[in-house]
Amino acid sequence: MSMRPVVPGEVPAETARVAKAAFPKGSLAIRIRDELGALFTDEQFADLFPSRGKPAWSPGCLALVLVLQFVEGLTDRQAAEAVRARIDFKYALGLDLTDPGFDYSVLSEFRDRLTGADAGRRVLDGILDAARSKELLAAGGKARTDSTHVLSAARDLCRLEVVAETLRAALNALAQAAPEWLDRVAEPDWFRHYATRIEDSRFPKARAKRDETGRRIGGDGMRLLQAVTAPGAPGHLRALPQVEILRQVWVQYFHLVDGEVRCRDPKDRPPGAMRLVTPYDTATRNGSKRDLDWSGYKVHITETCGPDVLHLITNVATTTAAVNDDRMAAVVHAGLAGRDLLPAEHWVDTGYANSPAMVAARRDYSVELHGPLQAVNSVQTARAEGAYGQEAFTIDWDSQRATCPNGSTSSSWALHSSQRRMPVIRIKFSVRDCRPCPQRSACLSTPTATLRQLTLRPREEYDTLQQTRLLQQTDAWKERYRIRAGVEGAIAQGVQRCGLRRSRYHGLSKTSLQHQLTGAAINLARIDDHLTGTPRARTRTSHFAALRPAACGGAK
Repeated sequence: MSMRPVVPGEVPAETARVAKAAFPKGSLAIRIRDELGALFTDEQFADLFPSRGKPAWSPGCLALVLVLQFVEGLTDRQAAEAVRARIDFKYALGLDLTDPGFDYSVLSEFRDRLTGADAGRRVLDGILDAARSKELLAAGGKARTDSTHVLSAARDLCRLEVVAETLRAALNALAQAAPEWLDRVAEPDWFRHYATRIEDSRFPKARAKRDETGRRIGGDGMRLLQAVTAPGAPGHLRALPQVEILRQVWVQYFHLVDGEVRCRDPKDRPPGAMRLVTPYDTATRNGSKRDLDWSGYKVHITETCGPDVLHLITNVATTTAAVNDDRMAAVVHAGLAGRDLLPAEHWVDTGYANSPAMVAARRDYSVELHGPLQAVNSVQTARAEGAYGQEAFTIDWDSQRATCPNGSTSSSWALHSSQRRMPVIRIKFSVRDCRPCPQRSACLSTPTATLRQLTLRPREEYDTLQQTRLLQQTDAWKERYRIRAGVEGAIAQGVQRCGLRRSRYHGLSKTSLQHQLTGAAINLARIDDHLTGTPRARTRTSHFAALRPAACGGAK
């Protein structure tokens, strides 16, 4: 299909007359068109379509339909029917009353085009640009960010289910691609074990028998891989995605011991950021946050905040569940910088706040990153109260020396890299000073240790860390930090209105598009609330909890 850009025009007179009569008080779609005009143009999506072919339905209108679909929680069929039958949708899109609309499959095709070009940001940007043109949004000010878990569209699987379902998926793909070849190489037991969904099977409860089942599945998968890669096998079978997934899963979960297939020990498997957990969504990873474990993704939402500004979503970033929050501050700031919406103050929780991120935010983007730092945990302070932590040592950066509480100076000062390949400074004291020290039990990590070592961040990060810890002890900072809590409302709105915590699609790119559309839908709803003077919802508190809120710990 091709795209021939059309400049958005005025709403047809007959459509406007009927819409105003049908909605005398207006509706969200009507108010948005009246106040913000045509939010999207065809030129914004021109690169997604070829220059020749059958003309496509207006991509600018399709983008708005996708956002309205998320605002109202409609399926593709319902959204297409709304374009065909609802007056307020026709008004928002500037269509004639007789316009027949489009088949619902067009929405899926358009989402695929957006996903293939990573163009989901353009939809959110269109809403933000319109808000900025009406002076509802500006750079600077304050913003806040938080993340939440997103469950994969694929069902959670245990270890045996992962390998068995991966093998079954490969067998199904091979049966479709080369049925005669597979019928020759398949063993009789395979039809009994892998012909139906693994969720319908019952694995044994005893540990020994479960291990035996795992070895049997591993052996079957290894024989299938050997058959596919054998010289006489059709060459195109190796390129099947399900066969490649089978190979990767078998490398991660099995290994050969004396020529026999054995299950890998959990400690011998790849880390969570690399390990496949389902054959039907290879981007899905296992994640953990506090006491929550899940398989899927994570979404980071940033919104403007402040008592006198309209709170709008300015950035949405989607990652796999295995990516930690402490790596995301720079990603969020880069996204905000690309939209020219960097805040002066950025409020986050403990997961994002660390000295490297604070220094980088100030240096690269002139943003003050605020968030409670993690508590200082060291072997010394964990062993006994009154032990010497890093704060007990005097650091002389100019001379590159450290002095311990008893007056001894360090013997070495060297630049190293941490496990995350971040620059750190390793400081060591002399055994001659530490061994006879009367306070060695309060200073050394273990009774058998012979000397004290310190690991510090580079000077700028270290100074930022010390200054921030002092600042965060003040009541004034704690009062200012209360502004961050409001981002929970944005997440709750996304969950309740748009199903934020469950991916509708398979794959990171499609899930990311879902979250960009969710952010755009929340912004449209908030702009409409602003236009109608709808106040923000208050935090719900039960009558009993309101009697003594402090004693209830803020229970809701």
